[in-house]
Amino acid sequence: MLNEKEQIKQAIEAARHVLVLFDRSENTDALGAALALADFLEKDHKSVDIICDNFVVSKNLEFLEGIKKVKPELDHIQKFVIKVDVSQTKIDSISYDVKDDWLSIYLTPKQGMITKNELRTAQSSYKYDLIITLNTPELEMFGGIFLNNTDLFYRTTIINIDYRSDNDRYGQINYIDPNVTSVSEIIYQLSKTWYEPYLNSTNATAMLAGMIAATHSFKTTNVTPLTLQAAGELINHGADREKIIHHLYRTRSLSTLKLWGTALMRLKIDSAKHFAWTFLTREDFINAGANHAQLKDLITELIDNSPEVDLTLLIYEDEINAEKIVSGILHSKKGHDTLQMLKPYNPTGLRHRATFSIKNIGIAEAEKNIIEEIKKSLN
Repeated sequence: MLNEKEQIKQAIEAARHVLVLFDRSENTDALGAALALADFLEKDHKSVDIICDNFVVSKNLEFLEGIKKVKPELDHIQKFVIKVDVSQTKIDSISYDVKDDWLSIYLTPKQGMITKNELRTAQSSYKYDLIITLNTPELEMFGGIFLNNTDLFYRTTIINIDYRSDNDRYGQINYIDPNVTSVSEIIYQLSKTWYEPYLNSTNATAMLAGMIAATHSFKTTNVTPLTLQAAGELINHGADREKIIHHLYRTRSLSTLKLWGTALMRLKIDSAKHFAWTFLTREDFINAGANHAQLKDLITELIDNSPEVDLTLLIYEDEINAEKIVSGILHSKKGHDTLQMLKPYNPTGLRHRATFSIKNIGIAEAEKNIIEEIKKSLN
């Protein structure tokens, strides 16, 4: 019987058109892994698409080669086929037009007539014969990619690659390794076995960027000697560590730093529960000249580095379709189920990092209610 690695290799060898997917909530590690994997597969003469629901390129990640290949939505995954029996009546010409949102197709026979008895409709098979998912514990986390194309997921072989032990194992092949720090590290270990001749500075830089982002520059507690060895080998293959560090950590704008400073000034800590929280108002964003995209990494880069804190909450005023709301991020370092903690607010995301939005409430009231709910869970 084949083990998981052998099953993955066999499935890839049999595939012609591969769909690589990752969830956008924490995308740097998965993005680096996806870019490297796609590079290997293309060198192995596979057709590859990388999709991430509503993906937007972060300015600090533009240095990764191939990032513009990542698409925000699926398109043309299947064709609708209209078949015409021309054994008795030959076609002279075909034309069409669109009017009032209706497509009309005109078939002009050389002689005689075509009736509905000569017409058949069908759907082609799906464009993809293999799906590889990266760093995504649950199918629902693919958002509209999954919700609008569920039949594709149920009819296509899925290779599910992750390093989180809470992965739902939804694939036909599940390669889950909780002993590594990142999905980029997994892709590198697989590439050493299968694609070593294809390793180059481009894919090595992508994987090292993913590893550095996932470990906060190798500062997390799950970093092992094998992780550091892998990083060293990637540098030997041409990975540009200085470029990665510069773009991930040395390109913060003054507006971002000002916004982060405001959040830190308001930081509150419940030392007994190892819980920290802060908030930002609309005025804070205006005063800093910042936007909500600049909240990325605020928790992991600053607050989470404190050994006193296991659970961190960021609340901020937001606006969706001109409707004022309060949004937030709850992040856990040590096993708390953040989705369960925020259940009354219909959260989305991961068990260790959940997001939520609440309508028709002020930020002060939202802060009070959410803190009470979280502390009740901690008790």
